[in-house]
Amino acid sequence: MSGPPTRAKGGETVARPLTDDLDLAVRLLAGTPTHEGRDPALLRRWARAADAFGTALEPGPPCRARIVERDDGLRQLLLARYSSRPATVELYTDTIGRAETLIDELGWRSWYPVGSVRAAALAHETAHALLHRTENRTALKAAIGHTALRVGRFRVLGHVAGAEEIAAHAHARTVCGLGRSPLLLTAALAAAVSAPGRQR
Repeated sequence: MSGPPTRAKGGETVARPLTDDLDLAVRLLAGTPTHEGRDPALLRRWARAADAFGTALEPGPPCRARIVERDDGLRQLLLARYSSRPATVELYTDTIGRAETLIDELGWRSWYPVGSVRAAALAHETAHALLHRTENRTALKAAIGHTALRVGRFRVLGHVAGAEEIAAHAHARTVCGLGRSPLLLTAALAAAVSAPGRQR
């Protein structure tokens, strides 16, 4: 996950990630059921398209979903969760707090300013709400270009599992002005929580 620590201007130790955001997105797809054995180059193309789509996705009106704060997300590694019926965003305050602490431990504050974890979690779930709309789902499929069925010159575009998640992370990175994708923080958080002597 991270390479040797380096020193930043203020003298603090910074954990330098070995993986860039696109590689993390490819890993997410590779670990998603239905993608076993797929060509890594194809997964990279899909990941790049989903990331670009999320980056360009218009924020739209403010999310009208009800926001519920909970404190039982750390064991499931959940920062937030969106459900459409009724439209609700659950924010897991214990996981958000641990993520904020981890950012300081790793020296990643220049990428993730104070308070940005909560903001990014909300932006991520707002993106899922946007992607729940038929026109955005269709546009994402077109951007990725996965052919599920072809009959003569007729082509049916297929759903790519994991693509919406990558798009939502890219959207959150963009609208919150983050230096790195929330995917990096999510991976670091999973490693920290599962490590021996982990803090919960």
